[in-house]
Amino acid sequence: MGIHGRGVVVSGRLVVEISLYERGDPMRRVNRNRAVVLAQITLGAALAIGALASCQVFGIASAIGQNIEREKKIEVLAKYAGLDNKRVAILVKADMGTVYEHPTAVPNISFNLAQRLQENIPGIKVMDPRVSMNFQHQTPNWSAQPLGQVAEELDVDRLVIIDLYEYRLTPPGNRYLWEGVAAGNIGVAERDGIDPDQTVDQWNVSAQFPLDAGVTRESMPLSSVQTGLLATFIRNSAWVFYDHIEEKYPDTKK
Repeated sequence: MGIHGRGVVVSGRLVVEISLYERGDPMRRVNRNRAVVLAQITLGAALAIGALASCQVFGIASAIGQNIEREKKIEVLAKYAGLDNKRVAILVKADMGTVYEHPTAVPNISFNLAQRLQENIPGIKVMDPRVSMNFQHQTPNWSAQPLGQVAEELDVDRLVIIDLYEYRLTPPGNRYLWEGVAAGNIGVAERDGIDPDQTVDQWNVSAQFPLDAGVTRESMPLSSVQTGLLATFIRNSAWVFYDHIEEKYPDTKK
């Protein structure tokens, strides 16, 4: 390697430019250039791999974060908290078509909702569902009577009334698939309230089972659909009356 220099006058000053140059075998200069290029390629590849690894780590962390978020549960307060230490009668009504096609739906809702409320509400005394259903059978026009009068006849403080306006196990017009839906309006009448003949409020409650679409009769038995739908509807109905824990994103469980 040699040194070559030349002088240049810039603004009245002598500036010396010095450059290095290779002497000797030209192949040595070629090998040196190849080594520089190889080093640059290696560095570039390392940086690319590092960037790719960072993206992968970020993607994994993001996916984990989304899964954690989807699995979160939240506390939900009761919509009506006036059943504590009260005598309560549960009255479930449905149209004749539902009663005829699904004769066990109303009794199942009555018995299991009574049990749920009894287990989760302090001091509540739920009337034996057999008594309240017998009253409904013997008094078919009870829903047209003043609710305060109904509460007096049953000798309770609160009436929990469920108007089951939809209950089916299959899609309309298709009996080859399962698509269970139950929906109803829930109201509460207070015997000692300002207007005992009117419900203090109403809440719409619904349930679906199975959650997956396209479930055929061959893949799931009738009993499983009935049990799953009733259990979900009863749970959602009971949740109206006491604080509970729910899935933050229930739709992602489908």
